[in-house]
Amino acid sequence: MLKEIVISIQSYYKAHQFISKHKLWKWIIPPGILYTILIIVGMYFFWNSADAAVNWLSGFTGIEGWLHHQQSATLSFFFIMGGIMVRLILVLFYFSLFKYLFLIIGSPLFAYLSERTEALIEGRDFNFDMDLLFKDMKRGVRLALRNVFWQTVYIVSLLILSFFPIIGWITPVISLLVECYYYGFSMLDYSCMRHHLSPSESIAFIGRRRGLAIGNGLVFYLFNFIPFLAPSYAVVAATISLYHQNLK
Repeated sequence: MLKEIVISIQSYYKAHQFISKHKLWKWIIPPGILYTILIIVGMYFFWNSADAAVNWLSGFTGIEGWLHHQQSATLSFFFIMGGIMVRLILVLFYFSLFKYLFLIIGSPLFAYLSERTEALIEGRDFNFDMDLLFKDMKRGVRLALRNVFWQTVYIVSLLILSFFPIIGWITPVISLLVECYYYGFSMLDYSCMRHHLSPSESIAFIGRRRGLAIGNGLVFYLFNFIPFLAPSYAVVAATISLYHQNLK
């Protein structure tokens, strides 16, 4: 799996060279600007709502008053750390929901960009097919909704674990890896469906190469420091990383 993660990370550098060589910036910059605006606004409200949720839970359970009565520095430390972990997991969960919304909205562009990338790699003419694009878009939406469900199950389980001292402190890391996997899965699936893999076959195929998905999603998260490049670069990088794989 480590080798696959490295391949995915390297594919982002290859994606940058590819985009520059073929002058694909018009498919990179506009959606990137929209993504940047949405993520700034979304994360502002997400963080505030996560903070409000933790404060409400603290007041509802009465734990803050109990801690004040105990006057224990150790218990207060564990409570503060637990609050931080819960906030981080909630923000990751909110970001995940935002990400899937953006994937659904942008699925026509991402499917087009993935197909165009493969056509350019192979040096063949790119024949745009509107009917096929809409078919791919509907499949992408169905898989995105499926991934939302399973990721929600995992995140809720991790959220429960985050209330436990010590073990709960690693839950944000696990949550991030889960998030990376499912985002990378969405990017890789554009290539899978183009090669006529059914949704179940795509799930099995990417599951056997989960390192490619995790690596793609991991670099995507790092790219959020320059967010206008993140989504489209992830599509091109995923297409490149899968190009030499045996899609069976």
